[in-house]
Amino acid sequence: MNKRIRSHGGAPRSPRKPHSLRAGPSSLQFTRGFRWLPVLCLASCFGIVVAAEQEGLIQTKFRVKFVTSDSVYLEAGREAGLTEGQRLTIRRESPDESGTVARGTAEVRIVSVASSSAAAEIITSDLDIRAGDTAYLSAEDTAKLNLLQADREARKYPQVVTFTEGDPLDEEVREHIPRPPLPEVNRIRGRLGFEYNSIQDHGSGMDSSQLGFVLRADMTRLGGSYWNLSGYYRGRLTSRTTVASQLTLNDLINRTYQLSLTYSNPSSRWVAGFGRLYLPWAASLSTIDGGYLGRRIGKGTTAGVFGGSAPDPTSWSYDPNRQMAGGFVNFEGGHFESIRYTTTVGMAATRVNWRPDRQFGFVENGLFYKQYLAIYHNLEADLLRHDIPLNNGNASQSSGLVLSRDYLTVRVQPHRVISFDISENYFRDIPTFDSRLVSTGLLDRYLFQGLSGGCRLEMPYRISLYTSLGRSNRRGDRQSSWNQMYGITFGRIWRTGIRADARYSKFDSSFGSGTYHSLLLSREIGENFRIELQAGEQTLASPLTSENSAWWVTTNFDWFLGLHYFLGGGYTIYRGAIQRYDQWFLNLGYRF
Repeated sequence: MNKRIRSHGGAPRSPRKPHSLRAGPSSLQFTRGFRWLPVLCLASCFGIVVAAEQEGLIQTKFRVKFVTSDSVYLEAGREAGLTEGQRLTIRRESPDESGTVARGTAEVRIVSVASSSAAAEIITSDLDIRAGDTAYLSAEDTAKLNLLQADREARKYPQVVTFTEGDPLDEEVREHIPRPPLPEVNRIRGRLGFEYNSIQDHGSGMDSSQLGFVLRADMTRLGGSYWNLSGYYRGRLTSRTTVASQLTLNDLINRTYQLSLTYSNPSSRWVAGFGRLYLPWAASLSTIDGGYLGRRIGKGTTAGVFGGSAPDPTSWSYDPNRQMAGGFVNFEGGHFESIRYTTTVGMAATRVNWRPDRQFGFVENGLFYKQYLAIYHNLEADLLRHDIPLNNGNASQSSGLVLSRDYLTVRVQPHRVISFDISENYFRDIPTFDSRLVSTGLLDRYLFQGLSGGCRLEMPYRISLYTSLGRSNRRGDRQSSWNQMYGITFGRIWRTGIRADARYSKFDSSFGSGTYHSLLLSREIGENFRIELQAGEQTLASPLTSENSAWWVTTNFDWFLGLHYFLGGGYTIYRGAIQRYDQWFLNLGYRF
């Protein structure tokens, strides 16, 4: 096909006759000037290559600008190449003179991207993430971004021309250059292993053993769809025991896992999720074994239903035989770069062993301004029925709303090194979480009832101090009491590479009063080995349990054997008034 090409250099010139080959003065001058032509060409080519390399640089590390309880906000967004579904590793610069970077101990996944900022949910974390930390893009995502960048560079031409019909070079690129899929399509990561553990009960002198498996998965855009599988699971396949089965401390912690299959399509109004998960718009309901189905209505509004059981032993209304179902409406808006808000309103009903338990409404609100201000509030009100006696001896029924749960926290961070928070916590009924988890720190949000305030200070040498003080004043108390919590974190102890976190708490709550001490030590050796030790001691005076005092020590390790295999293990010693046992486990599996 003939195409007419018109140059941008102006009107076409008439062809010139060739110069004579006879050397004259002018030709000598031309010959001398021509000697510099190769040098000029090399310099031009060098400048073009340098410019192309600078344009093709891919940003692989991003600064953390704000942190909430379960989310991280980055100082980069779509313009820096970030997309939803990407996973990053949080690392912190080492303070030694070598300038090396310590291995990351927290992993996050991007869930929302704006032009210059991004929000990510925390997948795993053994690090107290704070503003100023560095998030690194995975090697796989970096390679895919380089491939996309190379494709864009290949489409640049040294001279601009205009075609009266379609651009043949552009058409040829479309037809013959394969388009790489998006980085999140069919991205499958995780590990699967088999586990053996044994328990020796010192109270009865008997022992037991179990065979199970562990699964950690991060799978996005499965089969090119918009279904994603992520989370962690540890369960039993077979069990051999010579005594009555009882939950150990490790079993209780393992039951706090989350593993969910979710659907989120930007081009669809429907959203869904199944498995053990949080309702994304109402995290205060804790985890459920079930699912949700929602539909986007207009801009910033989502309505849906949910249902399932309540298996999490850290839930304030925990009962392994409780079922729950309800509906919700969520409103959200704003931007991560400025003010953002979210509000969820819903109603739910619960049953215990399929017998009526509660009918309640719930409200959850959040208001955020950059990294400086975060306000969160959730409330639950029960619908109760009362029998009112009449003069004729009969009774009539009436119903009303009664506040059963209220929590408010305000967090202010005027500078990255210091933050303040004020909280108000109220329960009408006694919480029913498993009290054996008090000294693990998983129940701290329930220990302080009433009004309390706290502060966190980031000091030099990667040392952090934090505290919380409050005055408990429950209904029925003769006098109020003080709640206290103090803690210190060492990001790195001297030059050992050991990270430590120690805390002490004294509390007086509706479920009981007591104290606890805890210590966490972790160390990473190279890129493939990690070991952790955690110890705790608690005293508890509570009508909910006869386990008044207990202490425990647990240690575990992870060892990556090459690129695809891993070995893990651990040992726990638990000594309490009722439970006295030793437990060890060993798992071996495959990473993919």
